[in-house]
Amino acid sequence: MSTLFNSKDLASMSSRYRAHFINSLSGFKSANLLGSINQEGISNLAMISSVVHLGANPALIGYITRPQTVRRDSVDNILATEVFTLNHVTPEMLPAAHQTAAKYPADISEFSACGFTEGYVEGFAAPFVQEAEISIGLRWIECVPIRHNGTQLVIGQIDWVKVPEAAINDDGYVAIESLNSVAISGLDGYHQTRRIGRFTYPDLEQDPQVVRSK
Repeated sequence: MSTLFNSKDLASMSSRYRAHFINSLSGFKSANLLGSINQEGISNLAMISSVVHLGANPALIGYITRPQTVRRDSVDNILATEVFTLNHVTPEMLPAAHQTAAKYPADISEFSACGFTEGYVEGFAAPFVQEAEISIGLRWIECVPIRHNGTQLVIGQIDWVKVPEAAINDDGYVAIESLNSVAISGLDGYHQTRRIGRFTYPDLEQDPQVVRSK
């Protein structure tokens, strides 16, 4: 039987308990390492779980960053260089990928501290993670403030994508589960995924049909 928690119940929870509880409610989210670099050439790598598709034309992706009440190297680097990368996490990259969320000093690169290899695309300053199967290079567009809690939606436009061609279907669908991309639940739960199925575009004239794909 389910239990009902009201706003008073949520407010009475300890801060750490509430953080785990609320973060778990939104379900499975993609696990990505955000790669950036500062103007002194020091790279940065950070685990994020709030990546969201914002549109295909133009190709926009965003993520939510916490309030700037403490040092946020990723955001500072993005605003300074106007580029960043998103890199899908695979099981082999754990737990090192999780460790990138530790509060390393600004002059320490999480790439070297956590054992990841920097890769670069010509003409694009931000590093990608060579160990990742899927990497996306983005050029910063804007930061949209969320006034209620001080967070921001950081928006980037896709400049390039690195993905194995074998995972791309004839219709453009990328079978990310075939590349072992993992998901996050809550703050620290990592999961492997299994596709249930793909279905045809919803139509009032017929029931959904299964789509054959990789």
